[in-house]
Amino acid sequence: MSISLGLSAFTQQTWDKVRSKVKKAVVFMDDRCAESLHWNGGAQRLFEAGAQNVKQFSSFEAGGAKQPKAVFVVSTLLKSRTADVVKDIIGLSSFQYCVVFTTVAHSIHLLANNASPEMEGRRVFEQFEEKICEWMGDMNYTAEVMHVPLFLAPVSPHLHIAPAFGSVFPLVSQDLDQINTSRPDKKKFGSLADVDLHSLPPELQIEIKSLVSGLNSMFDFVHVREECFAVGPTSRIIAGELANHPQAKNRRKTAQHKASVVFIDRTLDLTGAVGHHGDNLVEKILSALPELSGHNNDVMVDMLELTSLHKNEESHKIIAPGHLSQPNDPAAQALWESILNMKHKEAVMEVRRHLVEAASKENLPIKMSLGNTAFHNVHEIA
Repeated sequence: MSISLGLSAFTQQTWDKVRSKVKKAVVFMDDRCAESLHWNGGAQRLFEAGAQNVKQFSSFEAGGAKQPKAVFVVSTLLKSRTADVVKDIIGLSSFQYCVVFTTVAHSIHLLANNASPEMEGRRVFEQFEEKICEWMGDMNYTAEVMHVPLFLAPVSPHLHIAPAFGSVFPLVSQDLDQINTSRPDKKKFGSLADVDLHSLPPELQIEIKSLVSGLNSMFDFVHVREECFAVGPTSRIIAGELANHPQAKNRRKTAQHKASVVFIDRTLDLTGAVGHHGDNLVEKILSALPELSGHNNDVMVDMLELTSLHKNEESHKIIAPGHLSQPNDPAAQALWESILNMKHKEAVMEVRRHLVEAASKENLPIKMSLGNTAFHNVHEIA
């Protein structure tokens, strides 16, 4: 099995665990997990598995009077605001059976609760299960809490993103000043290269450990023994954590494959990350169209052009926007993968070819210029 196929199978397997629990349930999901699901088959997969509804993870949402089962899918620690929202939703509902999936491993929950991460068992999850039963109003009701590494989203077979860690940003000089304010003069860091994980803010430590835990789960699934390389101070910390991860040491002894993993601080190449000079149609589409609500890696495509409705504020509320991710449509997926790798001119010609073929099948008249594609033309094509 190739690494790319292994990664796709890994993401499917993690979501299969969620789908196995959603039958006859109302599903509440935060934005980060929703973005991962968006590229892994979308809500359709949950409905096919028997989910009754899929809602935003919010204190303003609830289940119906005749909906006794809930599934929560979150990308955060089961404490503070996350625990409050779960409590609020349960309080407004009539649940008798709740399942909670978190992308944060139990060992990291122990660390966040100032307990030894090497402690055996699942004490924190068991305590949260007891709280859920209290909130449901009967200790005989059923609550399950489990960790699933739902951190990857397959944009294509060879390109995976991690929406759960979209807020993780490489350290910059201002961060060094902030870190040094809490350290005595003789122990202040001279540069970012001297900073270690334990000197970082607790929230960032949790994020990095969660990322490393997810990567280890992924490498374990594809049976890989990795060799890490790092460019930049933050990448060095992440690579070091992965190298010293307790479970990683055991995995490397039995791994069947080898892989080189390169971590790079994108702050070392900001012109490449934020520039608009690439010769790629996808880049121009992502720049031209507004982001899909709650997402960082997909855009809203105005579908009113395909209807007879007049353009106004009300009509925009009627028609749901289109988007680039089409994991359940093989033809659309093939086109998406091709334009990801094509140069701008080749990609435009490919999109035009598909438009002409689609129009011809429906006996629709079509007129398309063969000249240069301007910015507003990209908006129309998308």
